[in-house]
Amino acid sequence: MTKKFNRGFTLIELLVVIAIIGILSSVVLASLNTARSKGANAAVKSNLNNVRAQAELVYDTVSPNSYDTVCNPTQDANVAKALTAAQNAGGATSIDLAIANAGGAAKVTCHATSAAWLIAAPLKATEGTSVYWCVDSTGNSKGEAAAVLASAVACL
Repeated sequence: MTKKFNRGFTLIELLVVIAIIGILSSVVLASLNTARSKGANAAVKSNLNNVRAQAELVYDTVSPNSYDTVCNPTQDANVAKALTAAQNAGGATSIDLAIANAGGAAKVTCHATSAAWLIAAPLKATEGTSVYWCVDSTGNSKGEAAAVLASAVACL
């Protein structure tokens, strides 16, 4: 009489292993999504912080010295590129350059007067209570919970 040995795994064992792999992969994918959102927020912040130096260059090249043209994309292509980069990183759908308009959830807002300027962009993911990132001519660079108001030229 010969003994018959069963080799391999049962169907139940294979299903358990597949379920464990599925659970582990969902945890990893959730972590990656969070990292992507944080990376997009960092890109928004970086682009807006780069505008500060460019705005000072605009101020120095205009005679008499003024920030009036900081938000004018035809005046300075580098500011326009930084605004577009912030728009793309944060997922905004438009850039609003009119000082009379308030900010909004889906737009990068740029306000400028002769003495001051402000740029605010939506973040890809909320950070605490901050939904927007705001930089201005006084050196502020911070998160904001609300959209900028019409005619505002300083972060709240």
